[in-house]
Amino acid sequence: MSDNEKDTTRIVGQVKWFDPVKGFGFVVSESGGPDILLHANVLRNFGQSSVADSARIEIDIQETSRGVQAIEVHRIDAPESASAAVLADFAGLDEEEIRNAPLEPARIKWFDKGKGFGFANIFGRDEDIFVHIEVLRRSGLSDLQPGEALALRVIDGKRGCMATEVMAWENASTKDE
Repeated sequence: MSDNEKDTTRIVGQVKWFDPVKGFGFVVSESGGPDILLHANVLRNFGQSSVADSARIEIDIQETSRGVQAIEVHRIDAPESASAAVLADFAGLDEEEIRNAPLEPARIKWFDKGKGFGFANIFGRDEDIFVHIEVLRRSGLSDLQPGEALALRVIDGKRGCMATEVMAWENASTKDE
């Protein structure tokens, strides 16, 4: 066993904050202790460019000369308050249809966090897919970058084709199994 493996601990915590522009944020462990640095590269290795504040996260951590740092992300769950919120765009739509929409491969065309929305394209389809920031929050994300590869659940909603769930493409294969 290497020194790195001996010093690695898996914890569950909550994202205190994460800033994709700065490229880092912090996690608070459920068992207490110092804040844990979450670097954007560690998040990218999990397949995401952002994570929502208050999201529940399972990570491996290590003590370093610069403090405790996340070295691998295993799971991210959306913040509880976000998953309970119902987006007005989905009110009156069939909940089973929303849940059972297939995951489809897509790329982000553009997303403006300040405006609260953006658009994606699904491979092999011409129409733009509307992506609302509340859908991101419910999916455990806080921002998207142009060109980012994702898996989307899409329905025909009040604004046309709309994403109902967003996740990193790398994580999509395990979600629908």
